[in-house]
Amino acid sequence: MLLDKDERRQLLEIARNAIDSCLSTREPAAEKIDRPGLKQSAGCFVTIKTEGKLRGCIGNFVSEQPLYLEVAQMAVAAATGDPRFYAMNHEDIEHYQLEISIISPPKKIDDMTEIEVGTHGIYLEKDYCRGVLLPQVATEHGWDRQTFLEQTCVKAGLPTDGWDLPQTDIHIFTAQIISED
Repeated sequence: MLLDKDERRQLLEIARNAIDSCLSTREPAAEKIDRPGLKQSAGCFVTIKTEGKLRGCIGNFVSEQPLYLEVAQMAVAAATGDPRFYAMNHEDIEHYQLEISIISPPKKIDDMTEIEVGTHGIYLEKDYCRGVLLPQVATEHGWDRQTFLEQTCVKAGLPTDGWDLPQTDIHIFTAQIISED
């Protein structure tokens, strides 16, 4: 699913309005959704950054609700529910930037050479350990494929070679990245 410029702009507005409404305890503004792309179901991740540093990121690979509703929910979850950070408060409203990643359905792979750094994100799962890194993370850090795999393992709580252990499932996905930058 590729969204046009107006749909991307509107999604960013929806995410920001959802966070601002949540943090200021006011009712969210009613959104008039007339763009068909925003009514489709799709997985997404919403990333919040402050001064260029990660502040929260939450998402789902699949959703049965319209994209605009999923984005609003994931935006609030990233602001208030990412266990790596304290919940944002009303003082944080002026100081954050948003990035939305609309993701493709994950594809299970057995051959690590299928991973294209900068194009694919990685979802790794072994037993009860899970880790996800979006495609842009490897690019932002200048990682090669090996480092990207290792860092996904670290995020999952596995040793850096966990991707090569028996019964480790690795999935790749792509994303349309929408940012305020």
